[in-house]
Amino acid sequence: MQYRKRILDVGCGQNKYPGAIGIDANPRSHADVIHDLGIVPYPFANDEFDELICRHVIEHVPDVMAFVAELHRITKPGGRIKIVTPHYSNPDWATDPTHRNHFNSYSFTCFMPAKTPFPFYTNAELKPIHTYVSLANLWRAFGLEFITNLDQRWPSFRFTRKFWEFYLSSICRGKELHFRVRSYQDRSLVSLSLTGKRGNILPETRTNIQNFR
Repeated sequence: MQYRKRILDVGCGQNKYPGAIGIDANPRSHADVIHDLGIVPYPFANDEFDELICRHVIEHVPDVMAFVAELHRITKPGGRIKIVTPHYSNPDWATDPTHRNHFNSYSFTCFMPAKTPFPFYTNAELKPIHTYVSLANLWRAFGLEFITNLDQRWPSFRFTRKFWEFYLSSICRGKELHFRVRSYQDRSLVSLSLTGKRGNILPETRTNIQNFR
């Protein structure tokens, strides 16, 4: 029997990824599971999904650290998490009054112990695969987007991203950040304040998802 990859679309809205299970707080969405994404734990077991897709959601949640830790919990070790969010310099960020959180290319280094100066923030560990920032059309036409992302082809060019983030992004505005990371952690170290014994889901958050297993 061929293995079927289990994919969760977190905050799927009305544009759920084909073949994925969708979770969203809005009952008018196309979600299979209705749950407030600001409340953890989600009604899924540890290590349940091979891939998580999270498009334009993380900028809305009340607690980024708890949100990412929860994504980490329900992703299988070695599973992939894909996150798309506005870059903090995006002029459109302020047009949505529900936006809470700002991000740049380095916002997820706190989940990467080898790179972060704050390893005490969380036990959830992510391994970077790909980080890409799109720029406003004018700067893309001038080739600045290509130059900014050179480190994805040649890591020794990582200074181009840092130069743009530190000195140019307030003028040459960004649009979207695309992160692809791999879940990695000794699960015995992960502790979430709203779960009971590891692997259990509190009764009030249980949802009937048997049809999607």
